[in-house]
Amino acid sequence: MADWLTPEQRRRVMQAIKSKDTAPEMAVRRLVHRLGYRYRLHRKGLPGRPDLVFGGRKKIIFVHGCFWHAHTCRYGRAPTSREEYWLPKLERNKERDAENQAKLNKLGWSVMVVWECEIKDTAALIDRVTFFLDGLSDKKTKLE
Repeated sequence: MADWLTPEQRRRVMQAIKSKDTAPEMAVRRLVHRLGYRYRLHRKGLPGRPDLVFGGRKKIIFVHGCFWHAHTCRYGRAPTSREEYWLPKLERNKERDAENQAKLNKLGWSVMVVWECEIKDTAALIDRVTFFLDGLSDKKTKLE
C-alpha cells in the first residue's frame, strides 16, 4: 500500500514521535500508581534507561511500542516502503532490547515488558503487573 502522506509530511510525523512520556507509557504509569506502587522514571545508569524502576524490589517495567520494537501483533507490522531502512532499524531495536534485558538480569534486576497492544485489557494488565511486582494475582479491589 502506498503512503498517503508526502515524504516531507511523513518525515515530520515520524520526527514528532517521542521516546519518553508516550501515551502507552503514561497509561501504564497511571495504572501502576493507582495500584499503590511507587517508582522512578528513566533511571540513568541502567541499561536501556527503563521506563519504570522499582528500586527496592529490583524490578523494572519497559513499555514498548509495538511498531518500534517489532512486536508480533498486528500493530508491529514492518512498513512496506523503504524496507532497506526500516527492517534493519527495527531488527536492531529488538537486538538492543534483548541485550539490555540480559544486562539488567545479570545485574540482578527482574524485567517485565508491557506491549502497547496489551494496555487495552486493563484487568489482564493489572494481574500481570501485580503478579510481577509482588507475586499477587488479584489487586483489582485496590482500584475500586
